[in-house]
Amino acid sequence: MNNHTEPDPDFIPKKFLFVSLESLSGDLAWQVKKEGHEVKAYIKSKNDVDVYNGFIDKVEDWEEYKDWADVIIFDDNEFGEYADKLRKQGKLVVGGSKYTDRLEMDREFGQMEMKKYGINILPQWQFSNYDEAIEFVKNNPERYVFKPSGNTPSVGKGLLMVGTEDDGKDMIDLLTQNKNVWQKKAPVFQLQKHITGVEMAAGAFFNGHDFIYPININFEHKRVFPGDIGPMTGEMGTLMFWSKPNSFFHATLEKVKPALVEANYIGYVDINCIVNGKGIYPLEFTCRFGYPTIHIQSEGITMLASDWLYRLAQGEDFELKTKKGFQVGARILVPSHLTRNDKDLIEMYHDLPILFKKPDNLDGIHIEDVKIEDGIWRIAGGSGCLMVVTGSGATVAEARDQMYNRMKNIMVLNMFYRTDIGAKWEIDSDRLHTWGYLT
Repeated sequence: MNNHTEPDPDFIPKKFLFVSLESLSGDLAWQVKKEGHEVKAYIKSKNDVDVYNGFIDKVEDWEEYKDWADVIIFDDNEFGEYADKLRKQGKLVVGGSKYTDRLEMDREFGQMEMKKYGINILPQWQFSNYDEAIEFVKNNPERYVFKPSGNTPSVGKGLLMVGTEDDGKDMIDLLTQNKNVWQKKAPVFQLQKHITGVEMAAGAFFNGHDFIYPININFEHKRVFPGDIGPMTGEMGTLMFWSKPNSFFHATLEKVKPALVEANYIGYVDINCIVNGKGIYPLEFTCRFGYPTIHIQSEGITMLASDWLYRLAQGEDFELKTKKGFQVGARILVPSHLTRNDKDLIEMYHDLPILFKKPDNLDGIHIEDVKIEDGIWRIAGGSGCLMVVTGSGATVAEARDQMYNRMKNIMVLNMFYRTDIGAKWEIDSDRLHTWGYLT
């Protein structure tokens, strides 16, 4: 069912506790369970009460199980203080620290830390007053990107807005028309100068004192429809490959190593950037697993998930065993994903079956908001985000072909996905090599 090696016959089962705000890391937890370990998961969101039922065991209070667990995994922001405290108590913890929470959730702080460690940053301004932001754009006419600050839930990812007019008039109109609504949903936000180029990220796992190699280079596809049309969804799919440290990594993520060491951070971290012929312009930190990044990384990691998680939590130096070539993944969704306030639509899709033409071949299928009842996979929760389908290959074309062929195995009413994940690679790779970022 996956490409991971068989477990050591002498291995001792361990206990893993996954702690979540929303249903995010269930696929990783399911991998660990299938590898023969005990797994328990906590999900704070009441909207996700039935997600993962039949896949993994869930608990109502994770703190009751913190002494039970050999390894605790925090899969999101806002758990940093808990993670710091547990590490000081000698617990093995992946994810979270007070410092890295702030790096991601406080965009202004994250940008200032980049600048502190010698990374070039784009001009950006933070606001908590929409009228002040409107006046700022009027006085400084340019093309801007609007970004909520803080730990925006999945439902709020669509608030990120990229301006299209060089004088900022469209941004003024949007801020003016939406300020009363957005004041509640995004009370603190950034306006960032817009830059054109290729969007890419350098990421790596960090063991508390050093990066685990190889690094991960990835290219996100955030908008809901092919051709980068429609609202931001958080993420619809990603193209990636594993690499030795390259010039892009040296100019970005590697520079913040001293800060990660000081924070004793253990987990995944990446910096997403826009690059062009003039330079690298970092956009934001991610200091946790990415979604669906971790699903697609699992396609390319040939080690047991339980092995690399445990060794990472211990602070061990090791090489991550990965496939050569490329990995690609795309999310499968249903229409309720686009209208999460429509309770009737959510109810219509909730519990619908997810069928497979070849149920004995689920290669490349990674669960999100699903459950199993009486042996049938069904839609769970209210997100409308069902699963991630992945593929790999020596070329991007081979990886894409495998992924989209695997999608033909899935049958869900009105399911949709982007058909162009990784399609721009032929053009983008030429530009990136010309600019020198992949050397």
